[in-house]
Amino acid sequence: MIQVGDRAPDFTLADHLGRQVSLAQFRGKQHVMLLFYPLDFTPT
Repeated sequence: MIQVGDRAPDFTLADHLGRQVSLAQFRGKQHVMLLFYPLDFTPT
């Protein structure tokens, strides 16, 4: 389990334009905030 302050593992996801974006692209260049929304975009 990741703990507060741990370095996030690298991963790749599609951005809002469908382009592949990797967390590694930002490492050492700028701050990145990761947010996770439980049940976001799921039917209720």
